[in-house]
Amino acid sequence: MSDTRILSGFHSVLGRIRQNPESVQEVCYDKSRSDARMLEMLKVAEQKGIRIMQMDKERLDGLAKNSRHQGVIARATDAPMPYMDIHDILESDLNEPAFFLILDGVEDPHNLGACLRVADAMGVHAVIAPKDRAVGLNATVRKVACGAAETVPFLAVTNLARTMRELKDAGVTIVGAVAEAESDLFAAKFDGAIALVLGAEGTGLRRLTADTCDALVSIPMFGTVESLNVSVASGICLYEARRQRNLVTVSV
Repeated sequence: MSDTRILSGFHSVLGRIRQNPESVQEVCYDKSRSDARMLEMLKVAEQKGIRIMQMDKERLDGLAKNSRHQGVIARATDAPMPYMDIHDILESDLNEPAFFLILDGVEDPHNLGACLRVADAMGVHAVIAPKDRAVGLNATVRKVACGAAETVPFLAVTNLARTMRELKDAGVTIVGAVAEAESDLFAAKFDGAIALVLGAEGTGLRRLTADTCDALVSIPMFGTVESLNVSVASGICLYEARRQRNLVTVSV
């Protein structure tokens, strides 16, 4: 039998409800909150037939323990996130232009787990990786991800270049990160549907993957090291993308 776990915060709870509603036993929320974000989340939960419970903040604090719950938690079975198709993501009810992280040839489970944590923190809609010559969602990945493996859709695809072309056909701009790119990360525009592509440390992006990108950027380096761990590089790139996307949202 699957164990029950607590999911904390809007992104984790809403992500699980949308991607695997059958695993959510109940949603508990701060009864003092009635803002639009909370009402929308409760509406989605109700549509999925999930039990909803009001609680005071102190009780939520106790259930969430050290997690930042933002006034909402969910009790859910420790079921794996189902494998999906990119069209499931693109056709879902996203509240902003699509935002993907593509990982090319990442074989270290610690790196993948850390990338999933970053992806969850930055609001990425899905992480995409090839099925072959790359690590999948094993036990080590799930442990390192600290819950993000259950909240961020992970799409393992047979042909990465073909999937990238499908994203481009759907209006998603593909931006790859490579050390030798002439343009740097801060010159890129991330205000629309975007997929950021990163390769494993040492090997970087495969040639076909790089050639399929719409643009290539480098991460500005100001010290003596020549390369970064892929999870660190993912954090830098996704944070810059999220910063720009939030500025667009605020200006609108």
